[in-house]
Amino acid sequence: MSNRRQRIHELVLTLLAQQKDLELLAGEGTALPSADPGNWIERNRRVVQRYQALVRSAVTLDALVDQEVNSGLQAQDVD
Repeated sequence: MSNRRQRIHELVLTLLAQQKDLELLAGEGTALPSADPGNWIERNRRVVQRYQALVRSAVTLDALVDQEVNSGLQAQDVD
């Protein structure tokens, strides 16, 4: 695993650990009061979007850290 991918993976795990009401994908209507497939699909879509937001946050944080580190290194090179 690349160094960047490892950092992002660790950030995602940290963000996941901070979530209070983390849901898992439901399989074919399980754990839903109605057996309506539309409700099942909509719920899973929302769950996936939440995970995607966490991953995007981790990628953004990693990019910001890289930018700060690179800015610091460039400033040291100028001195």
